[in-house]
Amino acid sequence: MIKYIGTRELKSFLAARPVERVIETLAGYIKADYLRWQQFDKTARTASHSTVGVIELMPISDCRLYAFKYVNGHPGNTSQGLLTVTAFGVLADVASGYPRLLSELTLTTALRTAATSVLAARHMARPDSRIMSLIGNGAQSEFQAIAFHRLLGIEELRVFDVDPAATQKLCRNLAAYPDLRIVRAGSAAEAVRGADIVTTVTADKRRAVIVTPDMIEAGTHINAVGGDCPGKTELHRDVLDKARVIVEFEPQSRIEGELQQMPADFAVTELWQVLSGAAVGRGSEAEVTVFDSVGFALEDFSALRYLDEQLGDEHAQHIDLVPELADPKDLYGAAMNGGLGGPMTAETLQAAQALLHA
Repeated sequence: MIKYIGTRELKSFLAARPVERVIETLAGYIKADYLRWQQFDKTARTASHSTVGVIELMPISDCRLYAFKYVNGHPGNTSQGLLTVTAFGVLADVASGYPRLLSELTLTTALRTAATSVLAARHMARPDSRIMSLIGNGAQSEFQAIAFHRLLGIEELRVFDVDPAATQKLCRNLAAYPDLRIVRAGSAAEAVRGADIVTTVTADKRRAVIVTPDMIEAGTHINAVGGDCPGKTELHRDVLDKARVIVEFEPQSRIEGELQQMPADFAVTELWQVLSGAAVGRGSEAEVTVFDSVGFALEDFSALRYLDEQLGDEHAQHIDLVPELADPKDLYGAAMNGGLGGPMTAETLQAAQALLHA
């Protein structure tokens, strides 16, 4: 039997603990895995693009565990009452190839993305950062806001979205955090003005220019989350040209991050180098820093490890995803007997033949 965590199980788990605590613990898992970067068999994700969105597979392994995530990105879905992003994932044992966990990753992706953002900002943003602008107030915005407020000391949040209903939703959900001051901005430029940290988490699949160089002040840290596939960006290229840029996995970011706008010789640093101390995330108080975050499979690997280890039987189910056979060579017998190797009755044989000829 394979462990299964659905949205119902995860919601039950989250209901019993503060979301910022979950994000903080996830950040610890992610950092631990980034610190053993060389142990992983890494590859850029495989994407299938259409005119309306993208479907991606994200595999990774550390030679003991193998993980993959299925994830989509369809910005037009919300007009039909559907989520822009959905995801599920599998964690498997390399030794046998057997899956050990099948889990939802839609909610979990939002949690792990916020955890990765905070993890990077701890090394890249100025320690005295207290004001953050949040451009894009959709499905991931609350997770980012709560993470930066509770874990990084953000006291004021300046919010903007082209959809006023999204901003209204964000403000309503963040009312549970009365010590976080929320300022509604009339434009992206107004939201960014004077912010210590700028987080962009928009959904449109297009080459947008949401943040331009004239908006950015010395010392700003930009947490660029929304640009995550070919042809989708949020920052003017000149913002990158004048900043220290950190990415998760350079081969992938060259294809689909903000980095896709830059020449092949444009220098960047990978996040594992910053976390390990091999490189700095910020060189001076006045430096502009950009975390060009597209989401990397290692973070989902960490999230699946977290779910596997932290959610016990009270927050999980078990499903028969893989057959259990009395004789591992007798798959046919087990399937046709409707059991695990007992004799096939005439009734079972007749029913099986009827199915085959239906």
